[in-house]
Amino acid sequence: MSMQLRVYVPDHPLIKHWLAIARDTNTPSVLFKTAITELGRWLTYEAVRYWLPTIDTSIQTPLSECAATLINPEVPIAVIPILRAGLALLDGAQTLLPLASTYHLGLARNEETLEASCYLNKLPPLFAPDTRVIILEPMLATGGSIMTAMEEVTKRGADPASMRVISVVAAPPALQKLGQHYPSLTIYTAIIDEGLNSKGYIVPGLGDAGDRAFGT
Repeated sequence: MSMQLRVYVPDHPLIKHWLAIARDTNTPSVLFKTAITELGRWLTYEAVRYWLPTIDTSIQTPLSECAATLINPEVPIAVIPILRAGLALLDGAQTLLPLASTYHLGLARNEETLEASCYLNKLPPLFAPDTRVIILEPMLATGGSIMTAMEEVTKRGADPASMRVISVVAAPPALQKLGQHYPSLTIYTAIIDEGLNSKGYIVPGLGDAGDRAFGT
C-alpha cells in the first residue's frame, strides 16, 4: 500500500491572526517573535491532537474515584528546533509539551547554491523505536534544510510515520521533495504559498524568519 505525504493547514482563527501579524513588514521584531511563538503553540496543539499516546487509568478526586486519561509517560517525545528560526517556534511548543526532550540542530543555507550545511548537531546517537518526533522549521522553501534535518533524524532510527513537521509557511518545492522521499511524513503549516523567487525565498512569505525574530 503506497503512502502519500499529508499536509494540514488548520482552519483556526488564532493561526490566521498570528500569521497575518508575522507576514506584515511593519511588525517590529519583538512582536514578530511573539507571533511565531504563538504559531508554534497553536500548530503544535493541532499536530498532537490525535497523535500523542495515551493511557486509561483511574484517579481519586476529592469526592470519589473516576476514570481518567493521561499522556503515556513511557513513550518518549522529542522536539527538534532547526536553528536559528526554529527557536522562535520552540517556546510555544514547549508550553504544551513541557516533558519532551529538546534536541538542537543548526543548519545554515548557502545563499548561492541554496544548499544546507550543518554547524551544530545535538541529536542523540539513536532514538528509541517508538519516539514521537516534532521538527520545528518555520520556512519550508527549497527543501534543503528540512531534507538535511530529515536525513540526520532518520539515520538515528526515527520513523517518519511517527514524526510531525511544524512550519509557518511552506512552498511547493519543499513539499514535493518531502513527498518523494518521506511519503509517510505529516506536516502542519499555517499556509502554503505559491512558490519561490529567484533567490529561493518564499513568495509572498514573511521574509527571513531568523533575522526578523532576533532583530538581526
